[in-house]
Amino acid sequence: MTINRHHRTSSPRWLRLPQTLAILAASILWSAASPAVSQTPHNDGPWWKHAVLYEIYPRSYQDSNGDGVGDLNGITQRLDYLQNLGVDAIWIAPMYPSPQVDFGYDISDYENIDPNYGTLADFDHLQSEAKKRNIRIILDMVLNHTSDKHQWFIDAASSRTNPKHNYYVWNDGIPANSTGVTEFQKRYEHEGRVPPNNWTSTFGGSAWQWVPAVHQYYYHFFYVQQPDLNWRNPVVEKAMFDQMRFWLDRGVAGFRLDAIPTLFEDPQLREEKNLGGTNAQGDPNYSDAYQSNLPEVHDTIRRMREMINSYSGDRVLIGETYLPNTAALDMWYGGEKHNELQLPMDFLVGFHGDHDKLDVAKFRTNLDDAETKIHGSQPLFVFDNHDNVRSWDRYGDGIHNQQIARILAAILLTTRSAALLWEGQELGMVTTTPTRKEDVKDPIGITGWPKEKGRDGERTPMQWDDSKNAGFSDAATTWLPVPPSYTTTNVKTEESDPDSLLNWYKQLIAMRRSDPTLRDGKQIMIDESNSSVLSYVREGVAGHPSIIVALNFTDQPQTISLDPSKAKVSGKTVSTLLTNAPDLKQSTTLQNITLPPYALWIGSIK
Repeated sequence: MTINRHHRTSSPRWLRLPQTLAILAASILWSAASPAVSQTPHNDGPWWKHAVLYEIYPRSYQDSNGDGVGDLNGITQRLDYLQNLGVDAIWIAPMYPSPQVDFGYDISDYENIDPNYGTLADFDHLQSEAKKRNIRIILDMVLNHTSDKHQWFIDAASSRTNPKHNYYVWNDGIPANSTGVTEFQKRYEHEGRVPPNNWTSTFGGSAWQWVPAVHQYYYHFFYVQQPDLNWRNPVVEKAMFDQMRFWLDRGVAGFRLDAIPTLFEDPQLREEKNLGGTNAQGDPNYSDAYQSNLPEVHDTIRRMREMINSYSGDRVLIGETYLPNTAALDMWYGGEKHNELQLPMDFLVGFHGDHDKLDVAKFRTNLDDAETKIHGSQPLFVFDNHDNVRSWDRYGDGIHNQQIARILAAILLTTRSAALLWEGQELGMVTTTPTRKEDVKDPIGITGWPKEKGRDGERTPMQWDDSKNAGFSDAATTWLPVPPSYTTTNVKTEESDPDSLLNWYKQLIAMRRSDPTLRDGKQIMIDESNSSVLSYVREGVAGHPSIIVALNFTDQPQTISLDPSKAKVSGKTVSTLLTNAPDLKQSTTLQNITLPPYALWIGSIK
C-alpha cells in the first residue's frame, strides 16, 4: 500500500482449444530448438525461488454473487485460468474485515474474512482448489497499522490506563506557543497543544490525530483511520506474530508484507527536513527519513523469519520495499546472512523515477546490480501493482505500446528473478483514470484532486470477455466502472489470437518453466556500450545451452553483433527460441542481427 507513485507525486501495483493452438506452436519451436529440455521443473531450490507470482485485488477479479464486487468464490472460479497461465502462487490483497476506507488496508479483524468477499469456509475452499492446481496462496499482511475500528484501537482510545493503550503510538503534543512551532502544526491545535513535530501523513495532513478522550495525539503514517501500531512494545510484536500464525496454521504459503519499512518511527520525534514546495493536498513537502526504514525494523524481520522458518513447506516473506538503491535492498535480505526477507521487492528495475523511460543504461545497471550486489539472493522484479499506473502506460509512447509491453514482459521473465504480475498485466489492460472528481473512489484521489487523481485507474475490474461488464459481474453497476477497452482487450479475445500479449506471456512462462538456464543460469550483460539495445546471456545450467537475449529499446532498427565470450560462452551459432520480429525467427548467427523497432530476440547458443 505504500504509495511510491513517482509518476504522479513526489512520495515514496494461464488451455482451451484456441489458445492451445498458439501454445502448441510455441512448444514445437521450443522443443525443436532444445530437444533435451524436460517439461517438468527441476528441483533447483525452494518453490518461491523462480516462482511466477500473481497479484489479485479481490474487489476487481471476479464477482460470483452479482453485487458488483469481486470475491473469494470468484477467484476460485478463475483458478483454471491462472493454472494455464503458469502461475505458481497468488498474492491476494487484503480480504479481512475492514471499514474499507483504504479498501482493505485498514483491517478491523485479522482472523476473518470481510463479508464483501465471503467467509472463512470460502477461503478454505479456495485454498483447497488452488492446491489441486499446484497454486499456493500468499496473503497481504498489514503490520504497520490497524483500522481505527479494530477493537484494539477502540480500547486504546478509551483511556490512557487501558491495557491496549500502549499498542499504539501516542504523544501529549507540545504547547502551541513553543519555539519553532510551524503554521502547519498550528492547523492541528487542540486544547492549547499541537502535534509534537512536523511529520506528515503519506495521504495528506499531519501524521498526528487528536483524541479528546485521552487528551493525546496518535500517530498515523497513512490515513487518519489507520493508527500505527507501537512495535517498540514487545506485546504488540507477539500479538501480530500470532495473527500471522493463524493463517500459517491454516496453510498459507507466506505473506506479502505491506509498507514494511514503516514499522518504526524515530523515538526522539526529530523534525523532518523541509524539501520545499507543497504536495497534492497542499501540505509542505517534508522528508520521511525519521518515519521509515529505521534500523530497528531489521531486528523484527529477523525474528519474523525465524517464526516463518519454524513452519514446513518453505513459507515465504515478500516485502513491499521501495528503496533508493540495491545496497539498501540487500539489507532487507539480511545481506550475506540471508536471514530476513526471502523476496523483498526490487522496484529499481521496473520503476525508474519521476519519468519512466526505456533507458538502456538504467536497465543494464539495475539488472546487473541485482545479479551482483545482493550476496547471491533471489531478485523479485516488479513492473506493475495496484498502486501505480500500469507499466506500458508509463513506458509506452502511445504508438508502440504493444511492442514495449513485450519487452517489459521479456525482461521480467528472462532475467534471473522471481516474477510478480499484477492482474490484467498479461492482457495489456490500460490505466483508466476517472475524469471527474465525483467518480473517484480512492480517498487520496478525492483529497488530492486534480493534482492527484488516486489509484482507481489501475484497479478497474479484470477484463474476461466482451460481454456485459467484461464478464466480471452480472450487476447493473460494478464498484469501479469497466473500461471501454474491454471489448478488445480481454482474456477470451486474446486466448484465440496467437499473437496476443496474453499468449506472449504464456510462451515466456512456458520457456522459463521448462529450461533451468532461464531459471537459474548466471546473468551476464554483454555489448555494454550499446545505448539502444539491451543484451545479456543466461549461462547454461546442467548441460543445457546458454541463452542470449537482445532487446531494442528504440523506434529505429538496430543492427548488432553479439559476442558472448564475456559469459565464457564460445558458441557462434544460435537457434531462435522466441522473437516478435518475423525476419529473425530463422536466425542462426550472432553477427549483423537487425532488430526492428522495439523488437526482441531470444536465442539458444550452440
